Amino acid sequence: MVRTERVVALDVIRGVAILGTLGTNIWIFTDPQGAAGFLTLPEPDSFAGAVETFLRFTTNGKFLALLSILFGIGLELQYRAARRRGERWPGWYLWRSALLLVEGLLHYVLIFEFDVLMYYAVVSVLVAFLVGRSDRVVRVWIAVQAALHVTIIGLLTTGLLISGDSLTGGSGSSTGTDSWPAQVSDRLTGMALYRSEALFVIPLSTVLFLAGSRLWRAGALENSARGLGIQRRLMAVGLGVGVPLNLLTSFAGPEWFLLDRYLAAPLVAFGLLGLVPWLLHRMHAESGPLRRGLTAVGRTALSSYVLQNLLAGILCYGWGFGLAAALDDARPWWVPGLFVALCGLLMVLATVWLRRFSRGPLELVWHRAYLAPQRTGAAHEPGGDRADMPR
Repeated sequence: MVRTERVVALDVIRGVAILGTLGTNIWIFTDPQGAAGFLTLPEPDSFAGAVETFLRFTTNGKFLALLSILFGIGLELQYRAARRRGERWPGWYLWRSALLLVEGLLHYVLIFEFDVLMYYAVVSVLVAFLVGRSDRVVRVWIAVQAALHVTIIGLLTTGLLISGDSLTGGSGSSTGTDSWPAQVSDRLTGMALYRSEALFVIPLSTVLFLAGSRLWRAGALENSARGLGIQRRLMAVGLGVGVPLNLLTSFAGPEWFLLDRYLAAPLVAFGLLGLVPWLLHRMHAESGPLRRGLTAVGRTALSSYVLQNLLAGILCYGWGFGLAAALDDARPWWVPGLFVALCGLLMVLATVWLRRFSRGPLELVWHRAYLAPQRTGAAHEPGGDRADMPR
């Protein structure tokens, strides 16, 4: 029974994380400049600027980090399933990583400049060779990667503070959002710039993947004494310490952007990992529209992630309905409304789809592509093929 509750909690948390990434990305899509306006942060000295800064604070970096932790949990589940079947590890998991890299590349080129699946594909190969090692080896890798990440962020932030410069002023794109072919061309020619986030994401994701694997082993999502104890500790650190720190860095100014997104926000993600199952295990109702919707989005994570970015692009960009430019004067007030509407739509679509199919549409394609080169269609553990779908 404990195992079932843990898997249900995992689906809900994944759904929360998927929709949470939309809360971050929505500010890119609703900017008339699109990706070019991503780093043009609002000035908190005005009321509208303060509101937008606070709204960005609620999602920026937290749910990306939470997805990374969940990806590590999914990788752990894949490792355990392979061991139970007596299969060589990482074995076919490396094919999964290759498929994820292709999926991420297509998503990046065709839909969204700040795709994270490509990074996850690279990190998953490294972590696949570490997940079965001893706790001591894993702790050393976590410590080394964490030190590298903190050093990079610390040095760059120090440089920004000394120079008085910031990362604001856009991402370098000059194509605007009126032409989809021009956006595709810009992503191809500007790949080195757009993919430079790997400097921060890859070491951080390695830490979070490994942490997710070990937290699952420790029973962090269980409705048990040890699970509740871990959840309380995660909330104490992530929410008690991480939230005030993250709030401070969010309003401290653009020079603190890197520390805000890549250090403070991931700390909050651990608090969310403790909070969601803690709440779920205390709910009297086993189901409800919100919980069913989040579970459905979690079970169709890859499809929901791609679809939410595609829908946001169609609605906001100039080659679609152009809402970003049309409602620019109403920013930031209309943005939360669009976010809520898209979340509701995604939950409804995912719920309806799963009444007929066992997996999301992209998950079905993924499953067939994964099995295609294998000699036998060996049975796979239920839910295993979606366990490491991060976004």
